[in-house]
Amino acid sequence: MDSLSQIVLGGAVAAAIAPPAHRRAALLAGAALGTLPDLDGLLIARFTSDPIQLMTLHRGASHSLFVLPFVAWFIWWAFRQRGGRVAQAPRRWLWAILAALITHPLLDAFTSYGTQLFWPIPVQPTWWSTVFIIDPLYTIWLLLACIVAWLARHRVLAQRALVAGLVVSSAYLGWSVLAKGMVDRAASATLATMGLAEAPRFSVATPFNTLLYRVVVMTPDGYLIGDRSVVADRGPMRFTAHASDAAALQTAAQLPAVQRLLWFNGGFMRARLQGDALVLSDLRMGLEPAYSFNFAVARRQGGAWQPMPPARAAAGEGAVFSRQGIGAALRQVWQRIWQAQG
Repeated sequence: MDSLSQIVLGGAVAAAIAPPAHRRAALLAGAALGTLPDLDGLLIARFTSDPIQLMTLHRGASHSLFVLPFVAWFIWWAFRQRGGRVAQAPRRWLWAILAALITHPLLDAFTSYGTQLFWPIPVQPTWWSTVFIIDPLYTIWLLLACIVAWLARHRVLAQRALVAGLVVSSAYLGWSVLAKGMVDRAASATLATMGLAEAPRFSVATPFNTLLYRVVVMTPDGYLIGDRSVVADRGPMRFTAHASDAAALQTAAQLPAVQRLLWFNGGFMRARLQGDALVLSDLRMGLEPAYSFNFAVARRQGGAWQPMPPARAAAGEGAVFSRQGIGAALRQVWQRIWQAQG
């Protein structure tokens, strides 16, 4: 999730748990703790420039539910030794620190990126993909709660605002799970009639809302994309087919970089040739044909794929990341929310 959401979530959680007299300090401490796990990117970048490693190591150990309790205890212990507020209310501050840290990866898991909640157990990252990485309707309630709590300080109004902000924002996440479930059921019904009931698929919220979801279905020769508005659409979904060089991906599947990506994104990738290079695009993040993560992973030599140092690649023909292009895409998303499939 975006940094602002993590900051206000951490601040709200910590301030709701800490003693009222410590509320402003808890808001600041929770904000810092709420963004702390994402600083792993700075550490990873010191050891590798490989873009695939940078992507797949992020949200790893620093987001693990097995690691963060120990980090929380160490921070609590260090500040308790110094005296001050933590020493005055050690139990409440321990829970405040732990909650501010733990809620960070849990919120991240609601996006489509992939969060390694159970690191170091070698299971695939968790991505529930019910919300977009930036969603103002989630963040605004926590932001308002933190502002009220800062101004009201130790008064009862501050605690009520914090609880209300956490309840409403959590209810919004609950709604996103319900909305995604509605879309998944509609997709399953349509795909069953197409003979694709068992095809790998996922759904993900489109930018800045939980009313329109995109569904991607992997097929032997590429993938299908459909979208579903929980407001406007009724009846069967419609899917459009898109090509992917599935044969090239299968041939190169044993290369370390490709295996790493397959583990990280579950195989939801587009494969295409860019010159003599094999470029893989993560289908979970972006809108067709503009995907956010594209990697050149191999070169064709003598009829076989040879590994190459992974490199970021262009999104591909038709992908426009200009301000005008992004603005047009967002307008299309907004219009599609309220208009049924034609």
